[in-house]
Amino acid sequence: MLGSTHGTLTTDSRRARAIACGEHPLQVVHGRPAEAGDLDVSGRPLYAAVPDLDRFFRPESVAVVGASDTEGRPNTGITRQLLAWSERVGARLHPVHPTRRSVFGIPCFPSVADLPEQVDLAVLLLSDPLPVIDELAEAKVKFAVAFASGFAETGAEGAAAQERLAAAVARSGGLRLLGPNTNLNAFERFRDDLDGPAIALITQSGHQGRPVFSLQELGIRLSHWAPTGNEADLETADFISYFAERPEVGAIAAYVEGLKDGRAFLLAADRAARRGVPVVAVKVGRTETGARTAATHTGKLTGADAVVDAAMRQYGVIRVDGLDELQDTATLLARARRPQTPGSADPRPDGVVVYSISGGTGAHFADLATEAGLPLPTLTEAKQAELHQWIPDYLNVANPVDNGGHPVGDWRGPRILDAILDDPAVGVLICPITGPFPPMSDKLAQDLVAAAERTDKLVCVVWGSPVGTEAAYRETLLGSSEVATFRTFANCITAVRAHLDHTRFTAAYRSPFDEAPRSPSPSFRKARALMRPGQQLSEHAAKQLLRAYGIRVPREQLVTSAAAAVRAASLVGYPVVMKASGARIAHKTELGLVKVGLTSASQIRDAYRELTDIARYEDVSLDGVLVCQMVERGVEMVVGVTHDDLFGPTVTVGLGGVLVEVLRDSAVRVPPFGEDQARAMLTELRGRALLDGVRGAPPADVDALVEVVLRVQRMALELGDEIAELDINPLMVLPRGQGAVALDALAVCR
Repeated sequence: MLGSTHGTLTTDSRRARAIACGEHPLQVVHGRPAEAGDLDVSGRPLYAAVPDLDRFFRPESVAVVGASDTEGRPNTGITRQLLAWSERVGARLHPVHPTRRSVFGIPCFPSVADLPEQVDLAVLLLSDPLPVIDELAEAKVKFAVAFASGFAETGAEGAAAQERLAAAVARSGGLRLLGPNTNLNAFERFRDDLDGPAIALITQSGHQGRPVFSLQELGIRLSHWAPTGNEADLETADFISYFAERPEVGAIAAYVEGLKDGRAFLLAADRAARRGVPVVAVKVGRTETGARTAATHTGKLTGADAVVDAAMRQYGVIRVDGLDELQDTATLLARARRPQTPGSADPRPDGVVVYSISGGTGAHFADLATEAGLPLPTLTEAKQAELHQWIPDYLNVANPVDNGGHPVGDWRGPRILDAILDDPAVGVLICPITGPFPPMSDKLAQDLVAAAERTDKLVCVVWGSPVGTEAAYRETLLGSSEVATFRTFANCITAVRAHLDHTRFTAAYRSPFDEAPRSPSPSFRKARALMRPGQQLSEHAAKQLLRAYGIRVPREQLVTSAAAAVRAASLVGYPVVMKASGARIAHKTELGLVKVGLTSASQIRDAYRELTDIARYEDVSLDGVLVCQMVERGVEMVVGVTHDDLFGPTVTVGLGGVLVEVLRDSAVRVPPFGEDQARAMLTELRGRALLDGVRGAPPADVDALVEVVLRVQRMALELGDEIAELDINPLMVLPRGQGAVALDALAVCR
């Protein structure tokens, strides 16, 4: 598991592929075989069923195995809490213990097999749950919870024990297990007096979810809490899929230490994206370097966390860093009105107006908001004239809007708010109140709540008082489900940015799984014949691999003598480039194994002799020397494939050339993805302007670059379990309309 202290077992994404006909074995989804039609060309699932967790969260009958009522024992406290929870959800509780006749006055049964009815949920208060799994399966128990620790989180021996537990559950034919190494968070007391869309919470560390659970004290509704623990069976992806289908859930908040199965997570995030349900996540592990040995530039550009970050962004998962950000962002997204139909355009504007009683406050907030990328449109002259009916002329109302203070204390306050919210360019109004100043701030809070109830636009307040006990805050703002209230500028900006980004994402979202290829392309057979398991291909062989997938390479010939080099140069056309070609050469330039700009036969002969001499001196084995067409005008890019232990093959694009590892300007995506994501990768590059043309250079052929990225993605899907790494560097992107040429390539076979 990546970046985890909870010990989730990472599934092995390096599956063996069928040799003949490009066939792939059936994969396993959540411990169950996937249907043949549900697999993409790589053999990975395109669909995962939503687990029916209704009887987990709202069981009709519960068995507590290992129940106790002996004071001072841990099991007694747990049994007491489960008894109270069962009463709240209307479930019948059956204690199970081999030596007790009753627990808390309730008849006790010696084993699960002796229970008077089939139970929905079995809670296992046992140090080793494995021996009872078969018994639970035979009794057709739907769900079990294992609290016991000492599994994968403890090391190799514990990981082996967890594997045995997971295997037993998978064999059970229907039992689903939460844990081990989980806790009682699923059985907390949830307030049932709160209205509005709810937050559903998922945590791999129970204590880390406590701040989100405590939002109920501020009037924010929570519907579920899934503490997934070590995820031997049920995992984060299962709960995302389930919560995305629940009508009461407005947003999903997750604290993730590691993902169990990359494809399962993507399928779950895709389900949420299809339904427009926001997923907000803290994912620990940003500082991991994702240690890997890579012979290519691409491998050095991408660490494990960069892939997780890209995968989340690809499927609209909003990643935040702090638990306070998780609270505030999930709350705003749960409450904010959004389009009902994902994939449809949102008619509402996204302009943000900052409105305050202090010019300094407004300017400060506007500065931070603009730097964070929030759109702050300048209000029209007509709108400014309208606002100046109630606001003195000497105050700025262009955006931010400074009312000077006094207008909020009388009849002018509501009119100003309505006028701002009526502007067709405004979708969000933010009012930062750095400190309460009653009665002015009391009236302002009341007017903001009333205005929010009259509009479908988003109204946000930043209440900056360090005390937070003022009536205007506790009673007026927190008492409203229409106003999003924050305590810091930063969290407000983060949440609003997430809301606007997610709204745009949802409006444009098309699931890549719907169009993912299910059968190999004609290129697959040609390319597969070039693979050499466990070896690095020569540049010549790697370029043949690219050619098989329709990626353009220069005119070139592989030669083994100086005379043949001269003949090849005349066929390729002067000037030419000559390069040593061998299976173990990764960095030819550093070794002096590249000669450029050769224009005569004598230069060709000299270059051939020098290249072969260097190869002998460096003890580099050659399969020949490449005589290549020289391509000069264009932007040097790098496109590549690396294999991630969690997600499988990934595709990277970035600025290329000899400085690729210095610039480290790249973007990554997890296949499958469409043209929209390929273009989005380019917008993430710091050097994106180079493709548009700078200092008189013509614009580059971005369409050709995107096409190469998509062809490399197809290669990654079809050969991803056989290619450890692929590196096209440089890919010369020529001026618009002239295409892109792979000048060099390196491929390492798995």
